[in-house]
This record gives sequence, C-alpha cells and structure tokens, in this order.
Amino acid sequence: MPRFYFPSPLAIGASVTLPDTVSHHIHVLRLAAGDAITLFNGEGGEFTATLTIIEKKRAQAEIKAFSPREAELPYAVTLAQALPEGAKMDWIIEKAVELGAAAIQPLAAQRCVVRLSAERAAKKMEHWNGIIAAAAAQSGRNRLAHLAEPADFHGWVGQQNLHRRILLSPRAGQSLSEWARHHPPQAVSLLIGPEGGFTEQEENVALAHGALALSMGPRVLRTETAGLAALAALNAVWGGI
Repeated sequence: MPRFYFPSPLAIGASVTLPDTVSHHIHVLRLAAGDAITLFNGEGGEFTATLTIIEKKRAQAEIKAFSPREAELPYAVTLAQALPEGAKMDWIIEKAVELGAAAIQPLAAQRCVVRLSAERAAKKMEHWNGIIAAAAAQSGRNRLAHLAEPADFHGWVGQQNLHRRILLSPRAGQSLSEWARHHPPQAVSLLIGPEGGFTEQEENVALAHGALALSMGPRVLRTETAGLAALAALNAVWGGI
C-alpha cells in the first residue's frame, strides 16, 4: 500500500486534502478513487485512508483506521556528520533514516569544504527535511528523524548534556562492533569527520569532552560510508535489522 507523509493532525473519519507533492505521486502511481493509501504525520502510528477525489492538481482522502505500528530502533542513534561536499549529505541523510537514525546533526569541522551561510543553511534544512520525510515513507517509519541546525564542531562537542558520543577514528585501538558486543543497547551519537577526517586537535577536543574513540576496522572508509556502516554495525549487534 503506498505510504505518504501528511504534516498535519489526522483522525478517523476526517476528510483531508493531500499536499501537492502527495497528489503528484498519486498521479504518477496512477491511483484511482477508491484505492487505499497509508498516511503518517510523524507523531507515531499510521492511518489507512481511501482516496475519494483525484483531480489534476488536487486529491482528497477519507481516514478509515489507525494502526499503532512502529519501526523505530529500541535505542536512539544520532548521526553527527561533518558536512561533506556536493550532494553527499542528501545520500547520507536518506540512508541514515532508512537504517533507523533518530537524529541528524550536521557539523562544521575544520576540513569541511562546504560552508553554509544562514540563508543557505535554511534552504538546506528545508531540503533535508524533505529527504527525511520521503525516506521515512519509503522505509516504513512513522516518526521523523530530528534534523538539528548545523553547528560548529567545537561548540557542539563541548555540550555536557549529550549521551554517549563515539568518535569514529582510524587511529582508535578498539572497533565499534567489539565495543557494542560488550555494552548494552543505549543512546549514542556517532561523530563522522569530513572528507579529510577530523584534525588531530579536533579529535583531542572530543576526547577531552568525554568522547570514546572507536574504529571501523583496518580499512579507512569514506565520509559517506563510515556513519552508515556504523549504524548497520550497531543494528547487527544490538538488534534492529
């Protein structure tokens, strides 16, 4: 059954006008009045609805039933990703949502090529939130991963109210999977450097603020691979896939 994100309250018996993007997808899928779809609004659970009106630029549906089904990991993983170049961040966010990340924290690190102005950051946030909603719809999640405002690495890592922070570094002596096998599932933040990696000074600052340095094994992974491989490794060891 096709699934769509509907960013407003939903209730059984209500008739709703679907967003333009959803209406477009309905036309692409060649759905017709009477067909069933699934809607979710990111607040948990999902609703079964029946299409009642399909016009060229408008579609409506009637909400029929609610299911409390969830597909979230039993532990929260925040992907703290130093901004990569080009469209890599789009791909990273999409796949991180598919793998169950609860939050995405874009970071501005010293070796980042990308520098976002306030105006550009606002446009990127809107774009990335759209990717999060689409990835949640595709992967069967009924809650949206939280997208935090881009933050400076030093300011973010210096916060004291964060849960366990894991710095992925090829220089670490212990692997993430080995550590996970000896620790219970828990909320963690995965710190991923940019293309050139975090500087030694940045790593030292993270460690001084309580981060745990772990590796992904003997191979050096690209920035767009490391965080996703780490998420998959945690899922494999702690459950969730």
